[in-house]
Parts: sequence; C-alpha cells; structure tokens
Amino acid sequence: MNRTFRKSSMTRWMRRIAIPLVIFTALVVAPTPAVAAPPEEHRASTIVLPDATSAEGIAKGRGSTFYAGDLFQGDIFRGDVQRGTAERFIDAPAGRQAVGMVFDRRHDLLFVAGGFTGQAYVYDTRSGATVRSYQFAAADSGSVINDVTLTGNGAWFTDSVKPVLYFVPLNHKGEPGTFQEVRLSGPATDVSGDFNLNGIAAVNGGRALIVSHSANGELYTVDPETGASKLIAGISVPSVDGIVLSGRRLWAVQNSNQITRILLNDGLAAGTVEKVITSDLFQFPTTAARFGNRLAVVNAKFDTGFPPTADEYEVVLVNG
Repeated sequence: MNRTFRKSSMTRWMRRIAIPLVIFTALVVAPTPAVAAPPEEHRASTIVLPDATSAEGIAKGRGSTFYAGDLFQGDIFRGDVQRGTAERFIDAPAGRQAVGMVFDRRHDLLFVAGGFTGQAYVYDTRSGATVRSYQFAAADSGSVINDVTLTGNGAWFTDSVKPVLYFVPLNHKGEPGTFQEVRLSGPATDVSGDFNLNGIAAVNGGRALIVSHSANGELYTVDPETGASKLIAGISVPSVDGIVLSGRRLWAVQNSNQITRILLNDGLAAGTVEKVITSDLFQFPTTAARFGNRLAVVNAKFDTGFPPTADEYEVVLVNG
C-alpha cells in the first residue's frame, strides 16, 4: 500500500532529526570516552523484517516471540528469536506510525506509541484488531509519542517534545480507559533539545518509572503519582534511546551503535556502568527487548537519512 506524508510534516521531521544525526556522526568519528567497562564485541545474528520500509520499536511477547514496528508505515511484525523468522502481522491503517511498544501478557494486548501523529494504539495480538486508539496531542502540535511501558494498572507513554507523560488505565478485564496527562517537574522537564524524553520503564510494578533523555544523555526517575523527577547520578549515556530494565539492571540503547549496561543502586539514585555492548551489525540501534541473556535490538538506520533509505531492516541479536 502506497502512503504519502505531507511536505510540511516531512520538513518538520527533517529539522528535528538534523541535530541527532550530527551528534551521531560525531560520536562515530570521535574516540569513545572511557567508561567503567571497556567496549566488548559479541557474537550476533540478524532477523530481517520482510519488506519493512523503516523500523524503530520492539517488544517481547510470549516465549521467544517478539513484535517490531515499521516506523513510518505503522505496520507490526511478529517474529521468533529462536527460529530467526519474522512476518508482517498487522497491516496498519494509512497514517499510523509505530515507535516504542510493549506487550501485555495478561490480556494479549500490544500498546504502541504513534510518534509524530500524536497518537497511540492498542492492538489485540490474537486477532491483530485495533482495540482502541488515542489522540494524545494534535498531529501538528509537534509532539512525538515515543515509547511506552506497562504497569499493574495501565500504560505510560513519553512525549519527546513536551514535559509530560500520558497514562492509559487498564481495568481487570483488559479494557483500556480514558487517558490522563501527567505534567512532570524536576530535571526531566528540560525540552530544550529536539528529542528529549524517550525510553521508559516501570520499576516494581509501577511504583516508580525510569525515563531516558536523549538530548541530555541522562536517566531520571519519575514518581507516577506526582510527576516529580530526579536524576540518576553517575551515568552518562549520550544519544540514549530505548531502555530495558530487569530488576536493578538497565540496558540503555544508544544511537551511537552501542548499548550500555548499568547496575542501579537500591534507591535508584545512582548507577554504575557494568559494560558496553557493541556489534559490527549495529546500524543506528534504537530499542531492544530482552530474551534471557540475549537482547533483540532494532536497527533503525537513521544514518541513511530521515526517513531512512536502507534496502532492508532487521533485528540484531546480541549477548547482553
């Protein structure tokens, strides 16, 4: 299906990506600064997303299943990390986009951030049907709905342009309700960059949230009740994008072709770098999902342009 985008929207996207691409180029050319653990090469393999025109987000499903998105088409792929296969699962309506996503095991739902559309979508992973769609912000408002995480009572979405989070409640029947906008306070409210709040993860079932900030290269905790944010000290992750959290261990995917693994302290006030994961197969990685001791990492290939112009898009599997 052919899809077109308004010239004004494309101009706006090109303007927003220009600075991150310059930063990315500089990071690739410049020597990597010293960190607590040296960069480490890992054996890796790839899973091609067949006929994808772009890629950005990924979520772990049941077992070895994963879901990944075609960023500018909005389509959803379903794959298997053990079989090394993927296929188009949801042919999204024209005009949708697919950025960060998360799978709800209790109700077989997939929550997807809608990027520059200002929207978000909830899909039934048994049928592929749209359960509900949301318009968090007007498409021409400049908002970028970037990533999403799941808690015990709903889903939280980031906006890379506004200092807010959006919350979609979910009842015990798995029915999504009316969304709420939560205004933030503290350091996470800095929106001076082109892309600011990005990745998000829930701690302890949602009693706290962790967000990444692409422009600042930092991580913050957020109180979901008040919106108050605090810096996680001791961590510098330039061009950070999606994050993966397991217990007190966090993986920060960076557009500079690396993933930094961090151990957080018990109070989430600080963290230390355990190691840096690299691969010759990385090409502008954006997000990841964890499968045991391996990470499934999406190659967005924004280094080819924005929208990207690569012939193929894939998920890279690396040891975490």
